[in-house]
Amino acid sequence: MMTKTYEPLFETVQLPNGTALRNRFVLAPLTHISSNADGTVSEAEIEYLRKRSKDVGLALTAASNVTGLGKAFPGQPSIARDSDIAGMSRLAEAMKAGGAKAILQIHHGGAQALPELTPEGDAAAPSAITMQSFNEKEPHDAREITPDEIESTIKAFGEATRRAVEAGFDGVEIHGANHYIIHQFVSPHFNRRTDQWGEDRYRFPLAVVDEVIQAAKEHGSEDFIVGYRFSPEEPADPGIDMEITKTLIQKLITKPLDYLHASLFDVHSTVRTGKYEGMRRIDLLHEWIDGRMPLIGIGSIFEADQAADAIKTGRVDLLGLGRVLLLDHEFVHKIAHGKEDQITNVFDPDRADMHDLPEPLWQQLKKGFYPVPRKDQ
Repeated sequence: MMTKTYEPLFETVQLPNGTALRNRFVLAPLTHISSNADGTVSEAEIEYLRKRSKDVGLALTAASNVTGLGKAFPGQPSIARDSDIAGMSRLAEAMKAGGAKAILQIHHGGAQALPELTPEGDAAAPSAITMQSFNEKEPHDAREITPDEIESTIKAFGEATRRAVEAGFDGVEIHGANHYIIHQFVSPHFNRRTDQWGEDRYRFPLAVVDEVIQAAKEHGSEDFIVGYRFSPEEPADPGIDMEITKTLIQKLITKPLDYLHASLFDVHSTVRTGKYEGMRRIDLLHEWIDGRMPLIGIGSIFEADQAADAIKTGRVDLLGLGRVLLLDHEFVHKIAHGKEDQITNVFDPDRADMHDLPEPLWQQLKKGFYPVPRKDQ
């Protein structure tokens, strides 16, 4: 029997389009590097996501690239081609099997695309930049993306949405966070253009949102979900700060989106600098969204009490679970059945079952690539 303290975690949440989510838990869009080398869905990926989707209300895929130029990880899933639909259909079916709503996260790496994985060893960003990205030993150069490529990239997000509909997903999440291309256009660190795409740094993300919403309307049902993920701050100076994020949110809440998703390492983290320094980011985001749509908060939830406390604040409507679902895909089930004291929230590199993870992801955890509590430390 569930402990009463945790009952609010299992309340139904209704999205603006009328879709009801059965609880407040969200499977975060974790980079699993486990798709096939050509971006098609692998058997290991299907089983990995089936297990981690079965108890949550909303389940997100790993970031899936919308163009070949946008590929940013080895083993990244692709939604750039119609030939990807068949595998994605199997993935959507697996994610929905336990009752969750399945969301395909659509993504373009921009400056963080890896030349070793892209056509002709290319990478393109709002402005030319040199940077080191996923697992790279040396930095790579990204050129400035052309105006024609910007337009085609916007259309690619719409085409990816059509494919998500055809694959049977319940919705898409626009990946506007974590220093990828949409984030880059908003950021004064990455975007130093002097054309219309630089003079108005919100132009690109809003154009993507409009394109995705239009594609969802044309190809999907009325209850097709469209969400948007963003990073409230970045360490670069000048970079995205809370003032920029406030403006972005004020623009996003005028759009018919179904939720916003704040990418945070710690759901209770505070503002680094500026006017809002020391204030909790999640409090500010909640205030600025003003009840227009649900907010997903995520970051450093490893215990049932931490999940309950995050919801108790009244600042987040949905709670993203990332690393803890890598360690224990039964996390939600155990809370629901009064077994929260049996949750596995420490990584054990000697576990024979490898925490039921695909081999590539297991190896990344063993190497310490993703910060998690560890038994061997």
